[in-house]
Amino acid sequence: MDGGAQYNPRTVEEVFRDFKGRRAGMIKALTTEVEEFYQQCDPEKENLCLYGFPSEQWEVNLPAEEVPPELPEPALGINFARDGMQEKDWLSLVAVHSDAWLLSVAFYFGARFGFDKADRKRLFNMINDLPTIFEVVTGTAKKQVKEKSSITNNSSSKSKSNPKKVSESQTKYTKAVQPKEEEEEGLEEEDEEEHGETLCGACGENYASDEFWICCDICEKWFHGKCVKITPARAEHIKQYKCPSCSNKRSRP
Repeated sequence: MDGGAQYNPRTVEEVFRDFKGRRAGMIKALTTEVEEFYQQCDPEKENLCLYGFPSEQWEVNLPAEEVPPELPEPALGINFARDGMQEKDWLSLVAVHSDAWLLSVAFYFGARFGFDKADRKRLFNMINDLPTIFEVVTGTAKKQVKEKSSITNNSSSKSKSNPKKVSESQTKYTKAVQPKEEEEEGLEEEDEEEHGETLCGACGENYASDEFWICCDICEKWFHGKCVKITPARAEHIKQYKCPSCSNKRSRP
């Protein structure tokens, strides 16, 4: 757990960077690396916690022994409820507590290093612009984007293509092609506007036109290729793509 306390961010930007790193690590544990996370949360073990580190790594471990701890501690005993509820409900519960822990760590740094009202407000606004871990894990963030996109489309007289219907023969993945002629610039801008708020199911970050994305045929979530280790060349040969979370789903004893 020492990976979480190797340095102390002192500015709003540094605290936000720390927040994003820890958040990315915990999202990995609850999505793309959920099978490993599930196995580590053995109910037979002692009270376990899920830690996220600024390096975008995660760890399941016992709580800190020192009292009071150097940083606020995450929820204790997440492993005990693992087999007593549906997996998706358990992951959602861990996600909610993880969101609360991230906020407590960020504002702990803010209090420790004397952030004033303006700094605290700016930090919160930067954090609030990101989907919560709960929203990423449950797909709520994706639904919010779709609803907002639907409202935008209904209020616009300009016809736009649905990002999931870019090509019937290539529904499993998409990559924006850079415009080569001036008349294609308008199409690029339209693509950015349509996809701009699509969120990666792994890291929770927004769509960018210069990045390769792939869609899961089971849960229909979109992912950066780099987040799920899929290249455009490999995607060409995938008939039905399953994201890591859907691939790992199976009936639990």
